[in-house]
Amino acid sequence: QMFLATATRDPATQEWVWEEEPVQPYRTLTLDPSAQVLNYGQSIFEGMKAHRTAEGRLVLFRPGENAARMANGASRMSMAPPPKDLFLRGVEEVVRANAQFVPPNGKGSLYLRPLLLGTGAILGLGPAPSYTFLIYCSPVGGYFKGGQLTPIRLKVEETFHRAAPGGTGNTKCAGNYSPVLSVQLQAKEQGFSDVLYLDAVENKYVEEVSSCNIFAVFGKKLVTPQLGTILPGVTRKSIIDLARSKGFEVEERPLSIDEVLTADEVFTCGTAVVVSPVGFIEHGGKSRTFCEDGPDGSPIPGPVALDLYQSLTGIQQQSREDPFGWVLEV
Repeated sequence: QMFLATATRDPATQEWVWEEEPVQPYRTLTLDPSAQVLNYGQSIFEGMKAHRTAEGRLVLFRPGENAARMANGASRMSMAPPPKDLFLRGVEEVVRANAQFVPPNGKGSLYLRPLLLGTGAILGLGPAPSYTFLIYCSPVGGYFKGGQLTPIRLKVEETFHRAAPGGTGNTKCAGNYSPVLSVQLQAKEQGFSDVLYLDAVENKYVEEVSSCNIFAVFGKKLVTPQLGTILPGVTRKSIIDLARSKGFEVEERPLSIDEVLTADEVFTCGTAVVVSPVGFIEHGGKSRTFCEDGPDGSPIPGPVALDLYQSLTGIQQQSREDPFGWVLEV
């Protein structure tokens, strides 16, 4: 089941007016060939999850943050922002309508994909005259091959840059993702899990992985790249608050790849990956292994990444106290 709403301007006030449709079976969309999204790419999306608790309740994690990020992205892309109440209502309706597809507690989650498209027809370069906001979903398990908490292997990309200052790197627009596919696929063919991108100015500061943020651990200090050209991840924001509540110092600042290679631990985080320890990084002729092998020869996650993962998922699934008020029951 999916949620769908459309926005058009009121002729008298020029304000955006949203019209909702009842939750309906998942279906294809019909688009005009001159739809803005097909020609000029007005498209932004969100990613979020619904979890089933051990008691059988259905819960969402910080959905208001996703609503705010989509509104910010819509502003950057000159699109009609879905009102917060519309966004949250749509998300909850989709979860209720698809409750049977939410995996059992600890076996996965229901991934939700809010999507905003410039579907109105326009030939010249300009914003779409109308927009479609929809939410669809799918049950999911772990993101990376090997399962959750299996340390991943990252290749540092030295030529291609995901974003540049003043661009859209901090916006979850569709156009940010397809350009990374060629280097990501090449890295996977070489045995890596994903690609770690450097800044576009000096080519030495880490930014993020294709679909997640990154942290480096130095004793009781966590360092993560500052916002600006990277996505302001909801999980990233939550990890910062969680780590500080555990007594860690957290710095948001430029983080060079050379400094990353000296860290005690490195991990990535995001809605899809949750918290994923990094076991190996290759940069040019240099490389570093971060995780020790266990008795069976498999790499063991670092203690900080493991603790943050357990704390975060415990809050998300209501098996641990939620002192931050992050979880919303559907």
